[in-house]
Amino acid sequence: MSFFGVSGMYYSGESLGEHRIVLAEDSNLFSSMVSKRLKELFDIDVIVCRDYEDLQFAVENASFPASLAISNINLPGAENGEALNYLIDMSVPTVVFTGSFQEKTREAILAKDIVDYVIKDSVFAVDMLAESVCRFLTNQKHHVLIVDDSPTARALLTTQLKRYNFRTSSAESGAAALEILKTNPDIALVITDYNMPDIDGFELTRRIRSAYGPHQLRIIGVSSSTNRLLSARFLKAGGNDFVVRPFVNEEFYCRVNQNLDTLTKIKTLSNKVKIPA
Repeated sequence: MSFFGVSGMYYSGESLGEHRIVLAEDSNLFSSMVSKRLKELFDIDVIVCRDYEDLQFAVENASFPASLAISNINLPGAENGEALNYLIDMSVPTVVFTGSFQEKTREAILAKDIVDYVIKDSVFAVDMLAESVCRFLTNQKHHVLIVDDSPTARALLTTQLKRYNFRTSSAESGAAALEILKTNPDIALVITDYNMPDIDGFELTRRIRSAYGPHQLRIIGVSSSTNRLLSARFLKAGGNDFVVRPFVNEEFYCRVNQNLDTLTKIKTLSNKVKIPA
């Protein structure tokens, strides 16, 4: 089973049919399109809920919890966004699929700790939704290491990445990060702050690169500094990307995805041409 996403994601693996997906959508057209596409691509049988009562029944009377919900903002019986609040209260990870979207709406949606949102504004909307679903269901295979001497910063990044279903580890220093890498060879991505007391982000990146090539893991540098030369220094030290704090949630998730997509493609290629470790 193979899938090429609109934004560059490539998935090749087994059926995802063991996952239970709840779709809260009152449009016959979109519910049919989404259900058909997820079945075609991933062998997922979608439970369609056309109103708020259907949604409550599907969530509360299931033999096992839903892996993910896809929900419109408004449903019959929940015209003021109650469906999203309900799904969050029931701890169901949720992707919003909506046709009405403005800046104010975006802020309100992201404040609810949803996984992602997809706008019904193009012919690619259903495939974008399918990619978002696939990412969430398969992100668990990716292990991300967060390196920052600030407990608050580590906690915020950990929370955000776990919302997207990644496995995470964290380190309070560069030295601790190097030890964690030694004992966790499955780490695919390191997100490191620049300003740390023992080993700064540049030196940590150089030390990581001396032991791990870009075909083994990716490195994203982060900083709240306004110094525009930091990004160039990170890249020269062996980093793959650089993001300035405070993050825009969507941009941060896209950067993480793009780096992991690249790593997946490199590993696929290296298996064919046998790049040495």
